[in-house]
Amino acid sequence: MVFGFFKKKSARAVTSDDPIAAFDGVLESMERQGQELRKSAATLLTLKTQFMRDEQRYQSQLKELEGRISEAADLGDAKAETVLRRDLRATQLRLEETLKARARADEDASLLTFAVQEHMSRLEALKTEKVSAQARLSAGLVVSESLKAQVEEVDRVLKLDRARDEIERAHALADVYREDAAKKLR
Repeated sequence: MVFGFFKKKSARAVTSDDPIAAFDGVLESMERQGQELRKSAATLLTLKTQFMRDEQRYQSQLKELEGRISEAADLGDAKAETVLRRDLRATQLRLEETLKARARADEDASLLTFAVQEHMSRLEALKTEKVSAQARLSAGLVVSESLKAQVEEVDRVLKLDRARDEIERAHALADVYREDAAKKLR
């Protein structure tokens, strides 16, 4: 019997009333995107390094093949020279493909660099906005508490004024009863 312990929990939208939690959710998402961008950059760097190694290997093969072609020509071995020229052409094609791939990787690297810079600037701007929002929220809460205390103070003062008015009425009523009692005694 499975109780759902191993089920993947679905992503739920933040339903909190805390506005800072919304900032945290977006920042977390942007951090994950930044990690993916960094992974892509690392992969691209590895690929560019491999292209540079391939380029060096093909260039050294070209030099070696040119030397062997020259040697075969000097020896008058036309068959070997033909085979070596075919190998030379194949190596030149591989070198050209490698150079094209490296150029595309360089292009991709510049686009990725631009994307990373833009992403990081947006991330920093959002972090700054979050700090500002936290400060404004804290200040708003302090002001709200202060105003709440002032309202409570006004309520206490009004209650005190009502109590004074009640005491004044009670004294006035007592004075009226005293005067009335004094008139009856006379």
